[in-house]
Amino acid sequence: MFRRKSTLPQNNAALQLPRITSVVADGVSLRGKLSGEGGVRIEGAFDGDIELGGLLVIGPTGRVSCPQLKARHVIVAGALRGDILAERVEIRASGRVWGNVVTASMATEDGAFLRGQIQMEEKIELGIQPRVEAEEPIPEASAEPAQPAAPVEPAAQIATKDTALAGPQKKFKRKSKGN
Repeated sequence: MFRRKSTLPQNNAALQLPRITSVVADGVSLRGKLSGEGGVRIEGAFDGDIELGGLLVIGPTGRVSCPQLKARHVIVAGALRGDILAERVEIRASGRVWGNVVTASMATEDGAFLRGQIQMEEKIELGIQPRVEAEEPIPEASAEPAQPAAPVEPAAQIATKDTALAGPQKKFKRKSKGN
């Protein structure tokens, strides 16, 4: 009934927090290229290239080795070996980073470890290319040429639940009632 008007700005874009959409669990080890627009949390081990348009969290049990990590927002609570290029970087108290950091915003907690240089910029261009949805599959090379499949008789290949256990099927002639 009697409400005081809020003096806070109602900017929804500023209130949106980055979200985690994928998790690499503790005990899982991955190698390769990680790219996309979503948020990823790594609690296991990852070795390869990372280019994310969203949030990357390296959890307390996470171990990442990446020549140059590119992400919009990076939070390190585990171990990272490699350079970071991000708009915002946070190194938590349990976080360990061996590499150089280029960022527009940097935060560290008491106890955080960084062996490398920090370069602060006014604006960061990540240069992340949009991911291609479907790539042409690479045909597998084989020593033998592909053999065409043998023709299949439909009636011989169809097995129901009852006939699968009965063994080979016999054909019966239908007798008419009038004879």
